[in-house]
Amino acid sequence: MTLTGNLNAAAVWPRPPELTVPVFSDQRWLDAVFLHWRVPEAVAATFMPEGVRPDMFDGSSWVGLIGFRMVQAGLGHGPAIPYLGSFNEVNVRLYSREPNGTRGVVFLTLDANRLLVVLATRAARIPYVWSHVRQQPPFPGRGGQRQHVNSAASTSESPVGYSVRRFGSTAAHSSFTVIPKLHDAAVDPLSIFLTARFGMHGRFHGKTACIPNTHSPWPLFAATVHHLSDELIGAAGINVSGAPESVLYSPGVRTRFGRPRLLGTGG
Repeated sequence: MTLTGNLNAAAVWPRPPELTVPVFSDQRWLDAVFLHWRVPEAVAATFMPEGVRPDMFDGSSWVGLIGFRMVQAGLGHGPAIPYLGSFNEVNVRLYSREPNGTRGVVFLTLDANRLLVVLATRAARIPYVWSHVRQQPPFPGRGGQRQHVNSAASTSESPVGYSVRRFGSTAAHSSFTVIPKLHDAAVDPLSIFLTARFGMHGRFHGKTACIPNTHSPWPLFAATVHHLSDELIGAAGINVSGAPESVLYSPGVRTRFGRPRLLGTGG
């Protein structure tokens, strides 16, 4: 189906930063599903690295459950890394802000199905988890700590989503699918706030750093929840209830990561 109605996204999208050389990685993120809930600022603050605070919208912090396909990731401007450069990922994240206004994300967990990728990123203090992560077609709901099924969702579009099965009989699981509305562009302020993120804040060897990235505006579309059963957010230490307040889909973007920089407060 031809994607329409997103031509005015660039008019409301903040200008992405210019990366300083060298470029660390070139990646493509495809079939992205964004689910978001409000959380109290005080809860989000407990997960922030030193020197950044929760970023707020409409009086709330937000936690996201995001799934996508990583495709053709490579180092620098080089070619994609065979096999290891393409995998499914599901992450749980919060939103951060530096004193100078720079906005980013703080990842609580990132599930991926490539062991070497997980080992390499964990060595850099990025909280990846080795899991079975699959892109999902429609399927019936199954039990979980939290489950929401929208039986009235339109079937005029095909559902898209992801499932995560961590190793161990008591490990957290997650599965979710949405039905994109490919003629309903999402250019509202909340959707832009949640997705116009050009850096990752994290703790690295006792210091706070930002890994910057840049990409063109996400082509964003509204979506409805088709199926949701998630334990990952709770396993990360945050409690949410009910259906997500924001549900989005994007066919994807190409992104580049630059050289990490230390924050003044953390080092």
